[in-house]
Amino acid sequence: VAHSPIQPGIECFQEGGIHNLASSSFLHSFGIECRTDSMLHCQPALTQIPVLQIVKESQQQHGLRHGDFQRYRGYCSRRLRRLRKTLNFKMGNRHKFTGKKVTEEILSDNRYLLLILMDAERAWSYAMQLKQEANTEPRKRFHLLSRLRKAVKHAEELERLCESNRVDAKTKLEAQAYMAYLTGMLRFEHQEWKAAMEAFNKCKTIYEKLANAFTEEQAVLYNQRVEEISPNIRYCAYNIGDQSAMNELMQMRLRSGGTEGLLAEKLEALITQTRAKQAATMSEVEWRGRTVPVKIDKVRIFLLGLADNEAAIVQAENEETRERLFESLLSECRDAIQAVREDLKPDQKQREHSLEGDSGKVSNIQYLHSYLTYIKLSTAIKRNESMAKSLQKALLQQQRSEEDGKRTPRPQDLIRLYDIILQNLVELTQLPGLEEDKNFQKEIGLKTLVYKAYRCFFIAQSYVLVKKWSEALVLYERVLKYAGEVQSGAGAFTNSLKELPDVQDLITQVNAEKYSLQAAAILERFETFCLDPSLVSKQVSLVHFPPGFQPIPCKPLFFDLALNHVAFPPLEDKVEQKAKSGLTGYIKGIFGFKS
Repeated sequence: VAHSPIQPGIECFQEGGIHNLASSSFLHSFGIECRTDSMLHCQPALTQIPVLQIVKESQQQHGLRHGDFQRYRGYCSRRLRRLRKTLNFKMGNRHKFTGKKVTEEILSDNRYLLLILMDAERAWSYAMQLKQEANTEPRKRFHLLSRLRKAVKHAEELERLCESNRVDAKTKLEAQAYMAYLTGMLRFEHQEWKAAMEAFNKCKTIYEKLANAFTEEQAVLYNQRVEEISPNIRYCAYNIGDQSAMNELMQMRLRSGGTEGLLAEKLEALITQTRAKQAATMSEVEWRGRTVPVKIDKVRIFLLGLADNEAAIVQAENEETRERLFESLLSECRDAIQAVREDLKPDQKQREHSLEGDSGKVSNIQYLHSYLTYIKLSTAIKRNESMAKSLQKALLQQQRSEEDGKRTPRPQDLIRLYDIILQNLVELTQLPGLEEDKNFQKEIGLKTLVYKAYRCFFIAQSYVLVKKWSEALVLYERVLKYAGEVQSGAGAFTNSLKELPDVQDLITQVNAEKYSLQAAAILERFETFCLDPSLVSKQVSLVHFPPGFQPIPCKPLFFDLALNHVAFPPLEDKVEQKAKSGLTGYIKGIFGFKS
């Protein structure tokens, strides 16, 4: 039997040992006896089961990862059947039931403790299944409470058996924590807040101590359970009267992207109730220079929580949390839009009359519908953009992912996201009441150019992967064209474009990609040998001679344009002297006589 000292002269027996426990007083506080060295040689092997580890692994592998409690309940039933058959611990036969109880005498085999644990898990999973169904069938809540009481009863039996000297210290602590957890859940459903908080605090204390007692790897499960319990404790404190607990619950919700399990519905209902009180003072909303009244409570509650939800998305710690918050916001927005649509139906005739008589100005309820649709589409665009950024980061780590054997993200995945974004932008331009808003239309047009540029860039990247250099180069030029149009037309819309991807970074990246593309095309040709048939024929012609005629620029022609503006000196006197000489002068000239 492996063991490790807790204090000098004090030892606890278990398989694997307990390490770094602060003192034996911690164990004594839970009714656990520590064995001294003098008892070492006379103690038999102690029974132990890792309660929390078994529970968590079973839940994750058999349905609870997807919230399927019915599947998990079926697994617990099948496992119980196998255990009873293996241990020959059957409850009678098909004709008669004969009850059997697990006693301390048979605890040498830890599978008997596992029997009771699976009984408790089966009852708990059935209760959680009924909790899901009770949303539409309220009477199932009575059956839910009955199953939770059954689970607590099995947990009490497990804790009682683990008090035996045949069970090790770690199992005793885990059994007490498990019992406290189920008790807290039962009291929570009964809305007995003080008793529930005491039970949850006891469970949290035990798991915290166990987390400190073991190695970091073993402590992960305990810390996870502590994180699950903390919101329940704060919710109980709020209902007891601690108003500061509400702020802490909101912070927990922001960090985790929404609570899960028993607390989820209650916390959401509490938040909705708080916002409903604030909504009583909200009567109108202003958007793009027009004020419209808000008379629908569901819409008021949504608009009041919009800023908090957007802040939570910005502060989200990881992509998974951010995605859950986006989905939650979109779901609330769809519900608010549906509530407005229901009011639009009886107001249809009045709205059509307003459109005809007010020169195209839509009614207030229709304008409110357009505002909510704008929020929904804008949120969808931000969500898809966030997903695109995550995929871009994954593309940068593409080589490492390939080595790990995981599926590598492709540019086609990004192209699909940008297609959806562009479709959402088209829907924005068609919202009733905004067709004549030139600034809005121009702003959406600039955003469309930005996302077109990014979509075109990743289409080019997909062509690069299949070595279609010319197509990719043309698409890169198109990206630069879109980016240039955005930069030239931004002007007064600079603030609204700040949230969008930076086109200047895209231009820099495209220029770099173009050079890489040209280099890759040249390098690819180096590996290809092309043989000219004329070089292996009998009449090899390496050079064409004489070379062919080529057009060259001719010698320029000069025109004396100043001649028409020049005044020449008079020449009359010279003309007269030449006329007097006549024939005599000519003859003298011939014979060489001079005058």
